[in-house]
Parts: sequence; C-alpha cells; structure tokens
Amino acid sequence: MKQPSVICLFILIIIGAMLLSGCINKPEWLVTDDGLLKYQKPTPDYQLKTLEDSDNYTLYKVSYESRGADIEGLIRMPKNRSGTVPGIVLLPGATVSKEGEQGLAAYLCNLGYASIAIDQRNLGGIDMKGDLRMFLDSKEPTQHRMVYDALSAAEVLRKEPRIDPDRIAYLGESNGGRFAIIACALDSMARGVLAISTCGYGIDAAVDSGRITDPDTIRFYRSIDPDTYLNKISPRKFVMIHSLHDPVISYDSAQQTYMKVGGPKSLHTIEREQHGYCSEMDPFLKEELKEMFS
Repeated sequence: MKQPSVICLFILIIIGAMLLSGCINKPEWLVTDDGLLKYQKPTPDYQLKTLEDSDNYTLYKVSYESRGADIEGLIRMPKNRSGTVPGIVLLPGATVSKEGEQGLAAYLCNLGYASIAIDQRNLGGIDMKGDLRMFLDSKEPTQHRMVYDALSAAEVLRKEPRIDPDRIAYLGESNGGRFAIIACALDSMARGVLAISTCGYGIDAAVDSGRITDPDTIRFYRSIDPDTYLNKISPRKFVMIHSLHDPVISYDSAQQTYMKVGGPKSLHTIEREQHGYCSEMDPFLKEELKEMFS
C-alpha cells in the first residue's frame, strides 16, 4: 500500500534535482500577455577573421550562430586607445548590408568606439503577414529572431577583451532602429539606444480604434512594435535623430514615438531631405555617445 507514495516521492526528488541542475529551463522565447518579447540571455560562440589592419583600426569579419541561422558581421576596432573602449551594436536599415554601414562605423571608430554591424536576416526586410501566421501557429517569427541576433551581437562585443562590457549601446537606422529600440529594452546592461530615421508602428492606436481585435494578433503586433518597449529603456538614454523632410518615415511619425518615451530622451533634427545617416548628424552622435558612455 505504501509503494505509490514511495514512487511519488522518488519522482519529486528527481524533478527537484533537475530543477537545481538547470535541466528544466524556462522557455527560450515567449511573448507576455502585454505583448512584451522575452528571451534568455544569448551566449554566442563566434569566430573572427582579420580583413584590414591599418594604423588607426582593425576590421574583422565575425560570424556567430543565432536561432538557427549563421549571422555575419563586421567589427571595427579602434587602435591607439588606452584601456578598453565602448562598443556599439550597429543595425542597418532594410536592404542595407554590413558593408553599407561602414561609413558610420568609421566615424564611430574615429571617436574611439568599437562597433559591430551585422547582416540582418533578409537584409532587414520584414514579412509582417508571414510573421503573424508563424506566431499564430506558435512558431518563432523572423522579427523576433532578428531581435535575438542583435542581443547576440552585443554579447559578442562584451566577450571581446578590448571592449568594456559595461559600456555597450545600440544604434539603428530606419528598420534597424526599430530592432535597436527593442533590443536595448531587453538588454538591461546596455547604456542606451540611438535611433536614426525611425518610428514605432502605433499598434495601440489601431487597437483602440477597433481595427485589430483578436487578442493573439494584438500580442504579436505589440511584440514587434518599438512603442511597446519605450518605457523599458528608462533610466537609460533614448535618442532619436531625424530629418525634418525625411521622404520615407515622416518627422511627425518620429515625433509620435518620441512623445511616448518616459525618462531621459533627446530628439535632434536636421534640416534636409534625408533618410538614414548623414554627416550632419555627427555632432549629435558625438555629444550623445559621450554622455551615454561617461
């Protein structure tokens, strides 16, 4: 008669041991009822290959595995700097490669900052309907994986002995700015985020108007909307830089996102018709990064 109790006790002991040893883990990926994406901290293995070695910098090709894909990037490391240097995760806009970000990476390097620019999945392009179908089928959407790729890039920088692991920031352009905002919100160690020529999707407005009513659909759209994460960045700094005459993402759209931010923030405007980074933004980048890393 006592045998079932003994068996139950044995099962409980096994489960307890597995929990203590980490054999039973929390889910690697989930979205909360409020639409917040959650991931376990990445621990990427990566490989470096030297591409250029000049008097002022070294350029490396880097590759690492992330959520079933091989992600490639470029790390630009400044030379002639005493001690460790800050690091920046640099996320390009849609259709822009890691090579296409090297003008901005070179400017950051001249300021004394290392950077990692990655080739985002689909070169930053998104399939909103396809990702929604995946989410409704309980599959991990590509946009969620792209956030994880950015988080993994930050961990690559933190593993580099020449980079200060406590001084990492995210910088993204256009669609890359959206992923940078979300990644910074999820990365509690990051110093802040700089978002160039970007904005949120304003999903809550669509929900309030009744245009989206299905709860799971709402959860998905909130999970990929930077606006959902804005107040998760404070007390760290949130910086936007936008052209007053941006032909792709309107200045008004950027303002709507900026107004939702609580905590330290700055919005810098340039007076030209421009989408993405340009040299007129350099003074703002220099000022904000200096403050962010101080």
